[in-house]
Amino acid sequence: MFTGIIQGLGKIHSLQPQGGDLRMEVEAGALDLRDVALGDSIAVSGACLTVTALHGSRFAVDVSRESLDKTTLGALRPGSEVNLEKALRLADRLGGHLVAGHVDGVGSICEQCRAGRSLVFVIAAPEALRRYIAAKGSICVDGISLTVNAIDNSTFTLNLIPHTLEHTTAAHWQVGQRVNLEVDLIARYLEGLMASKAAAGVRSAPMDRDFLAQKGFPV
Repeated sequence: MFTGIIQGLGKIHSLQPQGGDLRMEVEAGALDLRDVALGDSIAVSGACLTVTALHGSRFAVDVSRESLDKTTLGALRPGSEVNLEKALRLADRLGGHLVAGHVDGVGSICEQCRAGRSLVFVIAAPEALRRYIAAKGSICVDGISLTVNAIDNSTFTLNLIPHTLEHTTAAHWQVGQRVNLEVDLIARYLEGLMASKAAAGVRSAPMDRDFLAQKGFPV
C-alpha cells in the first residue's frame, strides 16, 4: 500500500528486454534506499513494482507484460523521470489517500492552463473508470494523490499547487501525454460489494431518516 505522496524523483538508468518482459533499473535520486530490501515494493509513477536488485543508489525491478500493456511504463526511456514512493508502513502518516499501486487505466492530458501559481490540468479518463471519479474525491495520477476539482462527462480537472509541481514529474506534463490512473479503493470495492449483493438477491434498505433513526443516529 502507498499514500500517493511522492518521496523522490528518480530517473530510468537502463532498460533490458527479457523475453517479452522488461528489467528496469532506476536511479533513486533523493529517495533513501537504506531501509529497502530485496522483495520490497516501490511505486514507480503509480505502478507497484518489486525490488529485485540493489546497487548503491539504484534499484532494479522486473516489469511484466501485463504492466507494460496496462500502464505507461513501456514508454519510458533511459533518462525519463519517474515518481517514486516506498511502501506504506503501519506507523506512517496517511498524507494522501490509500493507494494500491495497481494502475486501473491510462488517461490522457487534454488541457493545461495556469491559475495563479498553480497549474490546472484536464485529463480524459477511460470510459470504464469514469463512474469511480467524483468531484472532491481522490484519484492517483502517475502515483500522485490528487483531489478532483470537477468532472465533465469524459474528463476530470485537477489543480496542482507549486509544491506538487516542484516535487513530482507533473511539472513536465504536456497536452497529449498519457498518465497512469488509479481510482479510489473505496469506490471500487463498494461497487463490488453492491454488485455481489445484487447478484445474490439481497436488497439494501434505503439510506433515509427512518433507517438512520433505527441505527441510533440523531435525526
